[in-house]
Amino acid sequence: MKTLYREFISATLLILGVSIVIGFVLANIVYVVFTKDEITKKNAEVAEQIVHNLEELHAYSETFHPFLESIAQLGYQIYITSHTNEDYYFGEPFEHSKLPDHIKRQVLNDTPYMGNEKIWDQIWMMGHFSNDIENTIGLPLQVGNQTYAIFVKPDSKTLFSDIHMMLGGFILAIALVSLIGVIIMTKQLIRPISELSEATKAITNEDFTYSLGIQRKDELGQLAENFILMQHQLKHNDIARKSFISNVSHDFQSPLMNIQGYADLLLSSKLTEKDRLQYAETVSDEARRLSNLTKQLLLITSLDQSGYPVKKSKIRLDQQIKESIKKHRWSVQDKNVTISYQLNEAYVYSDPELLEIVWDNLITNAIKYNQNNGQISIHCINEMNRVIVTIEDTGIGLTTESVERVFDRFYRVDTTRKKDGTGLGLSIVKESVTLLGGTVSLDSKLGKGTTFTIILPKEGMDEIWNKNGV
Repeated sequence: MKTLYREFISATLLILGVSIVIGFVLANIVYVVFTKDEITKKNAEVAEQIVHNLEELHAYSETFHPFLESIAQLGYQIYITSHTNEDYYFGEPFEHSKLPDHIKRQVLNDTPYMGNEKIWDQIWMMGHFSNDIENTIGLPLQVGNQTYAIFVKPDSKTLFSDIHMMLGGFILAIALVSLIGVIIMTKQLIRPISELSEATKAITNEDFTYSLGIQRKDELGQLAENFILMQHQLKHNDIARKSFISNVSHDFQSPLMNIQGYADLLLSSKLTEKDRLQYAETVSDEARRLSNLTKQLLLITSLDQSGYPVKKSKIRLDQQIKESIKKHRWSVQDKNVTISYQLNEAYVYSDPELLEIVWDNLITNAIKYNQNNGQISIHCINEMNRVIVTIEDTGIGLTTESVERVFDRFYRVDTTRKKDGTGLGLSIVKESVTLLGGTVSLDSKLGKGTTFTIILPKEGMDEIWNKNGV
């Protein structure tokens, strides 16, 4: 299996190799375009100066050879030949010392030879370092009555001066340090990725306690922070899922056991008519409770799905709230609660069915958890881009802890409320309003009452007004 570590190192070496090749090509192009002619010119000038000195100052054999020996010691390789094939070498020996006869004749016949141009054209700047006798500059030399051909080139060893060695060592050190640095850096980059991989495996096994030790300020650190947030959210979701299953099982089991128990009692022939009616009423209440729980579970499951079919239309919100209030007039009378409302005319473009569920749940709660002779106040305020609805009661109120959790599924403030509801009503309210693009919040004081505030946007109303010519 290919690891990221190996791939990163391979990619780095590939980039380094390609960089070297490109750098070499560019260096050769610069050499051929700007440097080669200048170097050839300087070497030719040196050869001409040697020839001049030999012809003018050292025309005698006594000084001829010592002069060339001194020139060779200054860092040059020299080869001299004549028509009689008298060959003389001065300085370091050539690696390839065989010079073709036609080149000798060319120079002896008074035609200069620029051998380095030929070699450099073939292998670019590397020809500058070739220790080949053909990599010389050949000029005719007249000493007394004798004609010679002299071939001169800088000693290859002198080309590699101390500064060149230092530069070469510097480049090699940079390459080595860069490679070591890349290896270390790669390990540092791969370590948190490997740790994240192990944490992912732990989450796959439903282990949400894996601790990440990644402390970075870069993108990997941000990834680790986001992973931890995801880990906490998944842990929360897992707890919520298990709690949901437990609550659903419990809430279904309780009415089913009651229905089964009272149904068995109804089969007894010794029951009085009064007991029979009481048991039958209990079975009916439990069946109604079970039906209501099923409907709410189906609704909240549908709301969880991203493809829930929201059917929006133009709604006159104040009239819809009034209709919801009328549906609860019997409950209001039984509880001896007074409802007052001030509803400004307001239109929204929303789903009337979901909004009806919202008002029904909130008004039901305001009545159910109110005090005897309590009050409920409902207001609808029409603003420029939104509509604000508040439902305030003088009920028992909520603690700070309950306010934070009241929208959680199956959450009940205390066990005394268990028979009165399913713990899903406010969850449905929250998800319905959110799905419609609005917000819901509450303010509650224990023993003094609760106020729910729903804010709905007017998005889409402008198109309706324009369509109706308003």
